[in-house]
Amino acid sequence: MADTSRRRKNKLGRFFKSAFGYPFHGIYKDLKGRAPYYLSDWTDSYNYRVLPATIYMYFCNLLPAIAFAQDMFDKTNNSYGVNEVLLASALGGIVFGVFAGQPLCIVGVTGPISIFNSLVYEIIEPHDTDYFPFMCWICLWSMVFHIIIAVFGWINSLRYVTRYSCDIFGFFICFIYIQKGIQICTHQFHYGSTVEEGLIMGYYSCMVALLTMVFGVLCICFGTEWKYSTSHIRKFVADYGTPLCVVFFTGFVHFGPRLSGTPIERLPITKSFAPTFSGAGREHGWFIHFWEISVGDVFLAIPFALLLTILFLFDHNVSSLICQGSEFPLKKPASFHWDFLLLGITTGVAGILGIPAPNGLIPQAPLHTISLCVVGERKVNRSSASSMTLNNQSQEEHEDEDIQYEPYFESVVEQRLSNTFQGLLILGTMTRPLLVVLGLVPQAVLAGLFWIMGIGGLLHNGISEKLKFIFSDKRYVSKLNPLLKVHKKYLYLFVALELAGFAGEFGINQSVGGIGFPGVLLFFAVIGYFIPKFIPDPDMSLLDQPTAEEFILENLRNPSPSSEDSDTEDSENAVGSSQASVQPMQVHVEEGEEEYEMSKNLRYRSGPVHETESA
Repeated sequence: MADTSRRRKNKLGRFFKSAFGYPFHGIYKDLKGRAPYYLSDWTDSYNYRVLPATIYMYFCNLLPAIAFAQDMFDKTNNSYGVNEVLLASALGGIVFGVFAGQPLCIVGVTGPISIFNSLVYEIIEPHDTDYFPFMCWICLWSMVFHIIIAVFGWINSLRYVTRYSCDIFGFFICFIYIQKGIQICTHQFHYGSTVEEGLIMGYYSCMVALLTMVFGVLCICFGTEWKYSTSHIRKFVADYGTPLCVVFFTGFVHFGPRLSGTPIERLPITKSFAPTFSGAGREHGWFIHFWEISVGDVFLAIPFALLLTILFLFDHNVSSLICQGSEFPLKKPASFHWDFLLLGITTGVAGILGIPAPNGLIPQAPLHTISLCVVGERKVNRSSASSMTLNNQSQEEHEDEDIQYEPYFESVVEQRLSNTFQGLLILGTMTRPLLVVLGLVPQAVLAGLFWIMGIGGLLHNGISEKLKFIFSDKRYVSKLNPLLKVHKKYLYLFVALELAGFAGEFGINQSVGGIGFPGVLLFFAVIGYFIPKFIPDPDMSLLDQPTAEEFILENLRNPSPSSEDSDTEDSENAVGSSQASVQPMQVHVEEGEEEYEMSKNLRYRSGPVHETESA
């Protein structure tokens, strides 16, 4: 009995030691690892690739932001508008560009936070509670939870989050985008002074939205899927095709007397640097008087804040992990605990200002890293030992035919300027001249933009790739595809679990308990941890992978007593191994899985990338 009691006490002691025994260690490790690079984060900005990356990320952040502004404007009875979303995106960009440990992660207004704010409004509206003070308390409580999680290092659990959870979440967000585009189109039928005028506006808006979607998706396919024209033209279309579609179809509604004479709803705007709503709970402009609320409502905000914290814990850190993915040869260490603490502070500030809380953006965060990549070329020998006897000349010609050049990520310009400047540009968009320009954008074009984001994300999602493989004629599947090595029963089981996770998230989002979708997200992240117990290796390693290299995940590890004094040496060794892992090398067909993954990652890039030939 004594031994059993002692073992229980030891287990309980180890649990509390791992959960509460190392306060501030993760934050200290992040700051210690990143501080030596802070000056170089600015000096490395003097690189010509930073300018196109800044412009590209400005449009990548701005266009979805105004689409979310339209969605929240409709769902919250005009409580949020363009100015609130622009200020939130600018706040995230500037703060994380200057102070974050990992400035590659783009922070702004996301689809999940627009869903969350809308669902909170639907719950609070029937009650005698002012919306903005209540939302402020949600953000303030969430700030407290962020600080607690960062201080005690509970973010370390994210090292167990794999592509399984990320693919489910991305699949869910893509379908939400498509749904929101449909909702914007259906709202157009309710405008107009008469039923007939409402029908005209509705069908006209649907046509404009569909045209925007078709041409936007064609630009994505032309730039990332097809091999027409030169690589420079394809990259330009992939980078700027969507913004050009928005510009073109904004002007399209003015073509000719019939189109220009047909009424169509546009993006609502207000005064520059002024809140959209000025009613109950927001009589004092950008400063929310959060104390003007009952004590009961203050504590009622706690469960909502807990759900918001769970959402940001997953959404923001997954965005950070993906923008530091294994395909990117990063040399500077990661930062998770300090960045999550910083995210908590911006969440509290957002609540006081009465704006949506910003957090990490998918796909903008990884697109930012891609746009800063230098791409080199390396030789790939696709031939195997030939059984034929060839003369010297024929053998040389045969070898020349088999040797091909394939692109790979040579380096990344890791700096702070592009994130900071895109935030400043978004802040400048709140000035009156640019607000007037935004006010010219038809709501139908924003619906088409939602569809572009949704379909574009589905094209490159891991679940979509597996479904495409399952339904493809295997004669036309690349022999290098690693899924060919997976047993069918395990492939079907894994895809079924992914689709079940998506169905759970999408289903609860459509129900009266939709506010609980972050909890479902966390549940399926836990399920992902137990899947290897049902699917053995090597099938599991081919179906699911970590979200980042061990070098990046190093900061998501609890210290041990024997290693606390060797953090610096471990970090240097991790950096050295990371640098060694990205050296140019000859790749042969026997290394098929790595070759396939590299070609797939580069095939999906859609940022302005500079190509150079490696020596």
